Amino acid sequence: MLRFYFILVPSIVFNFYYLPLMWYMSKYSHKYSEQTRYKVGRSLIRMIKRRGRITTISTGKEFLPKDGGYIMYSNHQGKYDMLGIVSTHDKPCAIVIDKKTTKEIMPRLYTRLVKGQKLDKKDPRQQVKAIYQVIKEIKEGRRYLLFPEGGYTDNKNTLLPFHPGSFKIPLKTKCPIIPVAIYDSYKPFTINSIRRVTTQVHYLEPILYEQYAGMTTREISDLVYERIRNKINQIDNSKPYLTTKKAV
Repeated sequence: MLRFYFILVPSIVFNFYYLPLMWYMSKYSHKYSEQTRYKVGRSLIRMIKRRGRITTISTGKEFLPKDGGYIMYSNHQGKYDMLGIVSTHDKPCAIVIDKKTTKEIMPRLYTRLVKGQKLDKKDPRQQVKAIYQVIKEIKEGRRYLLFPEGGYTDNKNTLLPFHPGSFKIPLKTKCPIIPVAIYDSYKPFTINSIRRVTTQVHYLEPILYEQYAGMTTREISDLVYERIRNKINQIDNSKPYLTTKKAV
């Protein structure tokens, strides 16, 4: 957490520019396009990475569909996960996030800025309502990011079990599923240091509806889990990772 406090607590730019701007644009979102609001969010993330001495390597962006809505499922390691993915994802991307996480000011403002969805794990009725809103928006062409592990501990680069219920979304939308493997994403806000760190984001080959039609949510969950785990194992077995990949 040392890096987190080093970045944000003394930052005049964050406290007197981004916080008010994100609050205003969230409250009056009808005045701003989705692209404009997303651009502001990514600008903040660039500032965080620069001050925090964080580099993120990305691969597989060519797998991201050019048109239409899709959903990305990523493994979960820590507070930097969403920041790392958004920093490498050029088109506007909304998130599905645990309501408990939005008690912190930055996740709350960012979720409101991109019009993401909060899930209240204590309220099944609210969860159903939020998921159906995500389904509706993906059908309209929006892109969403979801962490099917539902949380993280000190798992680092080890996967936790996925929640099959989160895979009802693609079955209802028939949209492409993009598995996303993140690596070393726990380091920026877990290691008690401000030394330079590098994280990785890997967009994997899409799973199209024709490939998962007729499968159960458990089977889809297992398929995505296996794709992500295989990528992580590949990275583990090929260290040091090639530095010629794109860093952002």
